[in-house]
Amino acid sequence: MSAECVIGVDLGGTKLLAGVLDDGLNVHNRIYRPVHGLDQRELVDAIVAGVEEARAAAPGEVVAVGFGIPCLIDQRNGMALMAVNLPIKDMAFRDVMAERLGLPVQVDNDGNLAALAEHRAGAAQGATDSVLLTIGTGIGGGLVLGGRPYRGAIGAGAELGHMVIQADGPPCQGNCPNHGCLETLASGTALAREGTRIAGERPASALGRAMAEGRGITGALITELAHDGDEAAIDTLALIGTNLGVGIANYANIFNPDVVVIGGGVIAAGELLLEPARREMARRALPPTRDHLSIVAARFGTEAGMVGAGALALDAVRQGVT
Repeated sequence: MSAECVIGVDLGGTKLLAGVLDDGLNVHNRIYRPVHGLDQRELVDAIVAGVEEARAAAPGEVVAVGFGIPCLIDQRNGMALMAVNLPIKDMAFRDVMAERLGLPVQVDNDGNLAALAEHRAGAAQGATDSVLLTIGTGIGGGLVLGGRPYRGAIGAGAELGHMVIQADGPPCQGNCPNHGCLETLASGTALAREGTRIAGERPASALGRAMAEGRGITGALITELAHDGDEAAIDTLALIGTNLGVGIANYANIFNPDVVVIGGGVIAAGELLLEPARREMARRALPPTRDHLSIVAARFGTEAGMVGAGALALDAVRQGVT
């Protein structure tokens, strides 16, 4: 495949990131397009336009496209069944994209593909069993068990952000019908919500003063103030990290992984998030699982889904799947 390329596409709730990758998963070109607020037809057109732009910039022939989308996928037929944060429901995504692009197309949940990227060449490289959580507006996730991505009976498994950790907790966001999901209590959205609450309770803190000045209490601001030493911001991250640790303890007890990799925008908080998560996991998980498990930051950051989508397309090419 020295002169051939694939395109990996990571489709999120607000943006599309497409990259041209060679057979070593090296990224040669990147295309970014906003997709927030589009209806389904507009979204499909934007995806096609983004892929075609990447294709035109490719250094060699593009032979396949892989898509990672935040959606339940029926792997038997490539159907996108339901997305929490995108206007996609009961759509023959794989077939629609293959027809529009004239290329072989593979599709999987974005969390599964981010997990695949970290397993192949990232923070979980060398592990047999790993869990990935991508923490942003929501929480995506993926599993690699026995060295292979785990997708469930029809391919809709590993929705790790929708594990309930508080039965009477707040309603989950988007199209999720549940309450108290990990996504509700440990996502970037939860970080902003709790930061706003704590800022109101502690007006003398830097976080409280920022709110009084009319600054939006975002995850990025909380992280910045925490790194500057503001105790209110540090405590906010510790609360989110503790909630995250509850979920990780459950994954530890169920799957006994070698490593849990944390990615997504919230990981900018680094150890201010990870250390509370480790403490809570160690308090709740069973031995010897808790002693074996590492909790680490992702290596690929925001490009994990794109790289994993490229790996999915490469696998299909190598296996002769069209």
